[in-house]
Amino acid sequence: MNQERLMKVLLEPVISEKSTLAADANNQFVFKVLPDATKPEIRKAVELMFDVKVERVQVSNMTGKTKMHRWVRGKRKDWKKAYVRLAEGHDINFAGTE
Repeated sequence: MNQERLMKVLLEPVISEKSTLAADANNQFVFKVLPDATKPEIRKAVELMFDVKVERVQVSNMTGKTKMHRWVRGKRKDWKKAYVRLAEGHDINFAGTE
């Protein structure tokens, strides 16, 4: 796989109450990824960027919400979410402190 492509696969971490509970309970981290990203690409990208060992990757396609602005109905973009489970003893620290 192309290293340049792998650097673009992960868009941002998803920090929410549900993702924090998943991180604490199952050593899982949640990322927003490119819509055409595959599981092997996501695995390699996380291992490359955070220097950890990935045990499992699960993906979920999220539908964009329908919103109303005055009398105009609009829709947000669809996006893809990846749940990445790390191997025992590995961790990702988003806060930047040791």
